[in-house]
Amino acid sequence: MATLVSTDASGWLSEQARKELVETARAIVAPGKGLLAADESTGTMGKRFANIGVENTEENRRRYRQLLFTCDKSMTASISGVILFHETLYQKTDNGTPFVKLLNDMGIVPGIKVDKGVVQLAGTNGETTTQGMDDLGKRCKQYYDDGARFAKWRCVLKIGEHTPSPVAILENANVLARYASTCQQNGLVPIVEPEVLPDGTHDLARCQRVTEKVLAAVYKALSDHHVFLEGTLLKPNMVTPGMDCPKRSVSSRRCNCGHSRHR
Repeated sequence: MATLVSTDASGWLSEQARKELVETARAIVAPGKGLLAADESTGTMGKRFANIGVENTEENRRRYRQLLFTCDKSMTASISGVILFHETLYQKTDNGTPFVKLLNDMGIVPGIKVDKGVVQLAGTNGETTTQGMDDLGKRCKQYYDDGARFAKWRCVLKIGEHTPSPVAILENANVLARYASTCQQNGLVPIVEPEVLPDGTHDLARCQRVTEKVLAAVYKALSDHHVFLEGTLLKPNMVTPGMDCPKRSVSSRRCNCGHSRHR
């Protein structure tokens, strides 16, 4: 992830609000540290538990997350923040300590997944947009009040013969910008994630061109919406040949790059 510098004064945010956003963003990208994604949906958790014969109940999900957050104090040397699922934000340890307090006491920043998944974008060839904007402001305010300090929202674009289309790129760029602006209005640092999927037969050069076009559109939209860039984080996709590309680059052959699908 990366932070960038805004060319806009973002006057709609107070000086104190901008300062807090910058401090949070810098804490998350502290050298040598990264994020722990513990924002698996209830359905995803069910699939994981099924593999080991564990029932998918709220209590078992709580115990699983507790195991992650209490594994060892040394995790603080490598983990800067944790992305939580809505349910997890309000859960507690066996002794009654809220997970949010537990993380804060270790110097780990609590975050929250706020998108509500992808839906088909009408009029396109199977392309998608991400939903969850309707009540986002209200949810972000509540999440901030309950201890979250950053948010995550994922948009997905696919490379195909005629995709991503200009419509899909523009739609997802604007959705990410609206999300980012709404987060900042409520004190949350937005992680902006325009993910170009690795599925397909495209080569490395095509992935590079598409990624450049998508990122350009996203930052144009962020600028248009007067998003305070120093108070954002970018989560870019890896630029690689498609998973089914017959022509592999030298670096791809040398690198055992696994693409995680645990969403």
